[in-house]
Amino acid sequence: MTESKVEGTLTLRLHVWFERDEKIFLGIGRALLLEKIEECGSLRQAATDMKMSYRAAWGKLKAAEESIGKPLVQKIKGKGQRYELTPVGRQLARQFLQLQSDIETYAKGKAQDIFGEEVQYYADAYPETKLSSL
Repeated sequence: MTESKVEGTLTLRLHVWFERDEKIFLGIGRALLLEKIEECGSLRQAATDMKMSYRAAWGKLKAAEESIGKPLVQKIKGKGQRYELTPVGRQLARQFLQLQSDIETYAKGKAQDIFGEEVQYYADAYPETKLSSL
C-alpha cells in the first residue's frame, strides 16, 4: 500500500468563551471589541473596524456588562461620544486575550505532537481576520 501525500497545512481553530447562566460572560469577540474601543476611543469606530453595526457592538457591550455586573467602558467627560475602558474592562480584555493566546500555544504544540506535522494558528493562516491582533 502506498502512502498518499496530503497537501496543505493543518490550521488550529479554537473558540473559547465563558458563560454565566447560559449567557455569554466573555469571549473573543467581546474582548476584541473592548480592545478596539480602547484603541479608537469610539464605540462607533470600533464597530466599523470590526465590520459590525453600531447597534450590534452596543448590544454586545451592554450584554457583557450585564453578565459581568460592572461597567466595562465609560464616557470621557468633555469629549462628546468618546469612550475609554474602565479598569475592569481593561483588565478583563487583556487577561482574556492572554488566556486565548496561552490556550492556542498549548493546543498548537499538542496538535503537532499528535499529528507529527506543522500546525499553524488560524490568525496566521488568515491574517485579514480580526484575530490577527492576538
